[in-house]
Amino acid sequence: MLNKFLIPSICSLLSCFSLIAQENDSKKKQLPEEVVVDSIIEIREPINPLTPAKAAFYSAILPGLGQAYNKKYWKIPIVYGAIGTGVYFYISNNKEYNRFRDAYKSRLAGFTNDEFYFDAEGNQLTNPRVTTEGLERAQKFYRRNKEISLLVTIGLYALNIIDANVDAHLLQYNVDENLSLAPHYKINEFDASGNVGLTLNFKF
Repeated sequence: MLNKFLIPSICSLLSCFSLIAQENDSKKKQLPEEVVVDSIIEIREPINPLTPAKAAFYSAILPGLGQAYNKKYWKIPIVYGAIGTGVYFYISNNKEYNRFRDAYKSRLAGFTNDEFYFDAEGNQLTNPRVTTEGLERAQKFYRRNKEISLLVTIGLYALNIIDANVDAHLLQYNVDENLSLAPHYKINEFDASGNVGLTLNFKF
């Protein structure tokens, strides 16, 4: 009588265990249909080592063209304003220099009909408004200003090329938030002194 109840009980337990095992195996074999990654991967343009050289070359050919290549259009009026100012002062000083030089050469040739022998109304004067020594000093003054204006203009032209080159370098500079350089201050636990330094962090 005991065997009649024992055998069915054992069979029912075995069948329950087998069902549970099959259910666990089926759960393990199920894979998620979709994997969602909660992050944004930014794809950067590859660095072109020739870009700074191109920007400098364009600015050397035509001032402001390198700035346009770097898409810094607001710098173009500054470039032309700076170089144009230098050219203006060079032309102005050169004109005044030639004016006093022509009068001086006329005096050395023995003529008394240069512009400084006449007043504002066109009447000829006995004594010139500017002496021969004054003409010499004026020539030296305007010649020096002319040379300074030329050097400043050349310097501004070179600065235009350097600016385009540096801008092109900075446009390719890595300013990712994962890369940071920050100062830090730490107290030394042994002698209670302060340590100051820089910390470079790179997040993967």
